[in-house]
Amino acid sequence: MIKVLEQAIDKVRHLPEDGQVHAAEILEIVAVQHTDDELTPAQIEGVKQAQQQVAHGRYASDVAVTSFFARFRSA
Repeated sequence: MIKVLEQAIDKVRHLPEDGQVHAAEILEIVAVQHTDDELTPAQIEGVKQAQQQVAHGRYASDVAVTSFFARFRSA
C-alpha cells in the first residue's frame, strides 16, 4: 500500500462511525471502477452525495481528498 493511501486510511479511522461508512462506500466505488465502464445510477448518486459532503466541509478537510472529488464535479 502506498504511503498516501495509508495516511488517508489513518485519518478515516479517526472519523465517527457514519464518516467511516461514507469513506468506505466511496472507496468501494473507486475500487470497482474500470476505465471503460460507466458508473451505475447508484454509484453516480454516491459520488454526488460525497460531493455534497465535501462542499459542506464534512469528511474531507484534506486538500488531496478535496481535489479528488473536484475531478467528478459536473460542469
